[in-house]
Amino acid sequence: MKEVYTVRKYTGKKQIEVEVPGSKSITNRALMLAALSDGKCTLNGVLFSDDSRAFLSCLIDLGFEVIIEEDKKRVTIYGLAGNIPNRNAEINVRSAGTAARFLTTMLAFAGGNYTLNSSEQMKKRPMEPLLSILRQSGVSIHCLEEEGHFPFRLSSNGVTIEEIAIDTNISSQFASSLLMAGILLPKGLRIQMLGNRVKGAYIRTTLSMMEQFGIKFTQDGSIYTVPNGCHYNVETYNIEPDVSGACYFYAMAPLLGASVLVKNVHYNSIQGDIKFLDVLEQLGCVTEDTEQGIRVSGVNNGIFNGITIDMNNFSDQTMTLAVLAPFANSPTTIENISHIRHQETDRINAILQELTKLGIQCEEVKEQKGIRIYPGIIHPETIETYEDHRMAMAFTLIGLRVGGIKISNPNCCAKTFENYFKLIDKITE
Repeated sequence: MKEVYTVRKYTGKKQIEVEVPGSKSITNRALMLAALSDGKCTLNGVLFSDDSRAFLSCLIDLGFEVIIEEDKKRVTIYGLAGNIPNRNAEINVRSAGTAARFLTTMLAFAGGNYTLNSSEQMKKRPMEPLLSILRQSGVSIHCLEEEGHFPFRLSSNGVTIEEIAIDTNISSQFASSLLMAGILLPKGLRIQMLGNRVKGAYIRTTLSMMEQFGIKFTQDGSIYTVPNGCHYNVETYNIEPDVSGACYFYAMAPLLGASVLVKNVHYNSIQGDIKFLDVLEQLGCVTEDTEQGIRVSGVNNGIFNGITIDMNNFSDQTMTLAVLAPFANSPTTIENISHIRHQETDRINAILQELTKLGIQCEEVKEQKGIRIYPGIIHPETIETYEDHRMAMAFTLIGLRVGGIKISNPNCCAKTFENYFKLIDKITE
């Protein structure tokens, strides 16, 4: 039987202060770049979660020397300048999409013989665009179950291709994997980004981190060139707090009329979800970057209007806005998010199913590649989370306002935010 978390209605003093863990997207990129580095790299502020532990386990199975200090939120990896210590290995990426896409490209470019396994959830997520490119580059890939999906065997003598085109529409993680691993190729790599997410937030995060680790790429429109003959080389790297996780707390500002401070989150973050603060300002909130962190204050006592907004470049917050929408004074339309069908679950379907269950009128708007949600009265129910951490965290917010909401399988939050419900308990105690 699945565990169920009952959300208590918030009756606090309207002042909320929390500290969130390190960024998942930055942590897993940092693990990749550290493994590709030339020498010792220490990562501080590491997020320890199901996804990062999966990535670390893979690196250990590949033979890398890894020192893990969870109590200090620190990991030290001894990189070998792009060489894989164990070139005949079997790894399991579990449900970590970043590990799945990043390590597949890294191993293909570095060469060797590998078997890549995953969780049942990851088996459902698309890999075909990346596998197709790698096959065209001379890599042998044999899918062991469904074609274009995990698990598979990969055999590579290294890749000599110089130019690749990648469609960013399904997942920008494919592009990020090619960018980071491009330095492994003998002549570098020229990558043409196609689709409507060529300037996506996660691609920008990848490029920023590559620069921070010492790689100077060049850009000509949507074409990026990663040089050869260079190495990632940074001895210490500090990982930012997770802005994606912080946004669930910032969303409490308009929802509860509260003032919310998330410690150590600042506007200079390289994470794309920082744009969600602009959304909250459109809902009437006031934001301020203080020495302690950004504070968001809801000034209308939980009263705000619906908006129409393109969330293509920070789509992980689609569910966060979706659970605010029923409490608005007018409909909310979220555009250009069709790609979220291919994430931990079909997130468009999941949002519509669960809001409908709660008595809220909502619909898919195909011409705008999005959804529309109408104001309504919530009828508390148990929320199905579809093993998706963002469904669990976002729909919890509704319960803070109305009470009576139950979250099925809350432990799925361990993917990125293990102590999320402990923080919710503190807020509502």
